[in-house]
Amino acid sequence: MSSPVPSSAPSWFVRAGARAWRCAPAPAQVRAFHASLPDYAPTPLTELPAVAAELGVGRVFVKDESCRLGLPAFKALGASWAVHRILAERAARGAAPGVLTLVTATDGNHGRAVARMARRLGQRAHVFVPQGVHPRAVAAIAAEQAQVTEVEGTYDEAVRQAARAGAGADAVLVQDTAWPGYERIPGWIVEGYSTLCAEIDEQLAAAGISGPDLVGVPVGVGSLAQAVITHYRSRPAGGGPALLSVEPQAAACVLRSLARGLPLSIATGPTAMAGLNCGTPSSIAWPHLSGGLDAAVAVSDADSARAAEVLAGAGVSSGPCGAASLAGLRAVLTGAGAGERRAALGLGPASVVVLLSTEGTAANPHPLPRPGQDGPGAR
Repeated sequence: MSSPVPSSAPSWFVRAGARAWRCAPAPAQVRAFHASLPDYAPTPLTELPAVAAELGVGRVFVKDESCRLGLPAFKALGASWAVHRILAERAARGAAPGVLTLVTATDGNHGRAVARMARRLGQRAHVFVPQGVHPRAVAAIAAEQAQVTEVEGTYDEAVRQAARAGAGADAVLVQDTAWPGYERIPGWIVEGYSTLCAEIDEQLAAAGISGPDLVGVPVGVGSLAQAVITHYRSRPAGGGPALLSVEPQAAACVLRSLARGLPLSIATGPTAMAGLNCGTPSSIAWPHLSGGLDAAVAVSDADSARAAEVLAGAGVSSGPCGAASLAGLRAVLTGAGAGERRAALGLGPASVVVLLSTEGTAANPHPLPRPGQDGPGAR
């Protein structure tokens, strides 16, 4: 059930019943695979006591993905597991040895992760990049020895072009969004993200906390949110944390889809949150988003800029996409209607909140607007 909000409130959607929704868990062997990689280490879970005091909750933690498997974003978790599965299945089928071209479209981080895996494993990579990705992010992909094709169009157009290229001989599409007929490999990518959630469980337990009351997740097509929902909604007992998705106002495809009750493709605008600038939810993510997500909120680039400054002050390197989760939490828990939103999420003065900061500043060189100024995504 959705709840209308006043026009002065943030762009927001909430419904009851999400914590009763259930799904199958991620495969247990994913964490063991990542732990076997030479550069694996759990990323930090940093406490933000000043934010907790500001927002009137018990404790706030941020999962800092600014250095994951040698790259400045969480995407390497999904790319590494998916490429591992692709190559293992080819070998099991007795495919002739030879170099494979791993093809993908990206707003930056996923493409660089696929290119890194290809280079490490002696494969090729061909990465399609839409308009709006910073030249330094494009250069970082090329530095992984990938072929880069810059597309004169949106992320969705880059995906379409990558899909055509991935259908060629000795090529495979390694895309982190799904559509009917292309869902297996995106499913492996989502499975790869489960390691992040397993680490959070262990880190909270080490702090004497049984689990979070709210998890905030930045959302593009919804694949990371699908992994988070799977982790918390696959447990046999009821309850679990409230799950909040956060998107740019310029590209709120999940929020608008939830409000309509069906997956929508929307026109997106420019935003500093380039990795979240996606217009269509992933087909395999949508059942999880529509079933297990408690709420969704959209934030401006200026909101993200303010949140990034707060995180930097706490010693957390966070790019525009990573800071979106804190921006979303602040939007929900402050301003007009905050009491109703807080109650809808079941938050009180003792609640524990975990925010996912999905990238460091090195992942997305876009300059953030100064607080009080409109960013490139404001409209």
